[in-house]
Amino acid sequence: MCKVTIPVELVHDFPVSTQPGMRVPARCYADAELWRQIETDRSMQQLLNVATLPGVVGRVYAMPDVHEGYGFPVGGVAAMRASDGVISPGGVGYDINCGVRLLVTDLPVARVRPKLEGLVHELSRSVPSGAGHGGRLSLDDTELDRVLTEGCRYLVERGFATPEDLEVTEAAGSLPGAVATEVSRRAKDRGRGQLGTIGSGNHFLEVQIVDTVVDPEAAGILGLREGQVTLLIHTGSRGLGHQVCTDYVRLMDEVMPRYGIELPDRELACAPLASPEGQRYFGAMCAAANFAWSNRQVITHRVREVFQRFFSDEGRLRLVYDVAHNIAKLEEYGGERLCVHRKGATRAFGPAHPETPARYRAIGQPVLIPGSMGTASYVLVGSDANAGLSFGSTCHGAGRRMSRHAAKRVKPGHEVRRELEAQGIVVSCASSGELAEEAPYAYKDVERVVDVVHRAGLARRVARLCPLGVVKG
Repeated sequence: MCKVTIPVELVHDFPVSTQPGMRVPARCYADAELWRQIETDRSMQQLLNVATLPGVVGRVYAMPDVHEGYGFPVGGVAAMRASDGVISPGGVGYDINCGVRLLVTDLPVARVRPKLEGLVHELSRSVPSGAGHGGRLSLDDTELDRVLTEGCRYLVERGFATPEDLEVTEAAGSLPGAVATEVSRRAKDRGRGQLGTIGSGNHFLEVQIVDTVVDPEAAGILGLREGQVTLLIHTGSRGLGHQVCTDYVRLMDEVMPRYGIELPDRELACAPLASPEGQRYFGAMCAAANFAWSNRQVITHRVREVFQRFFSDEGRLRLVYDVAHNIAKLEEYGGERLCVHRKGATRAFGPAHPETPARYRAIGQPVLIPGSMGTASYVLVGSDANAGLSFGSTCHGAGRRMSRHAAKRVKPGHEVRRELEAQGIVVSCASSGELAEEAPYAYKDVERVVDVVHRAGLARRVARLCPLGVVKG
């Protein structure tokens, strides 16, 4: 394993003596300014609590975008032994496999900008958004179970995906551990009409331009060049994933006494991975993850249709990569099988990792870090050294520094819209309240977050993308 020297000012360590019951140390990657922001919430206390979970190994980690969450901090990474460790729904989160995918065109920005307003409007019409809004793909029970079991492989059969899409989707868009029968009827009913929809909160479609290429060699392999128009999709498993988490938090809270598990925070409710309850949750979580990949794939199909209508064959969209956050996966480290929880964190595998797509073996797995609405996003690539830095993980975005309620008190949504439009960004969002909650100032500085990731060796910068148009949930 290759070694890296991490600048000491980026590392904040907590030994096992920091809190009674800790089984492993904790580490947060952050510079001085980000650390000041992190200290204002309970995210570090939550990280220390995670370090008390049965079977946890190595260290528990917080990424530079970390903030307070449910049980685990958002931006937290923890690995448990598959043999005798636990699995925790709070370590995955309510939006199972919320994730990001990047699509690229061969269109220069000069070709797109005259049609941008109409393009953004048509994208918002073709891809429904908002809480509870149904999509256009109606699924019967058998079809929904196939989505849950097979993920994007089923969508190739339906004509919504191509084999090439699967080659550059994490896990090929299909986790083999999925068990559709472990997903409750209530969860299925919530998700049935939501395939191909964005949702609400911080989910979005964003038309972007490649503003700066930092690593020309890696950018060339990824097919990125300055001035090129791209599109970023950020959404997850919608109501189905939320209900899966709700169902299994309740179940695990009930069975913990049976396994002698005592926790400093009941939001960490868990069960041994090898137990019947742990296996049931794992099967349901994998199914919800498959639903989320399928959701982003159906959205991709709709977006491709829109670009085809606007730009004919010039508007072809190629998938660069789709990467999950909010997931627990079985991975090998040091010859040991571990269940790696990544909540608000994304994997960042290097060139040598067998799960890095063949076409990217020269540079490493693409890492997609969206900024807040109106700020830049970044494309990075993973590092082989990261296996020893954070179980092959990095941050998933800028990370909130202000609650949604606090953000709404700063400025009303119509002012946020006006400021974005003054920057030349076309915005489609039906709710002024949502715009206020997702304003750029509600998030940490993505430039600073990515700088920490790069300097710490978690992933390396390739290109900077800037927004042209946003469709907000």
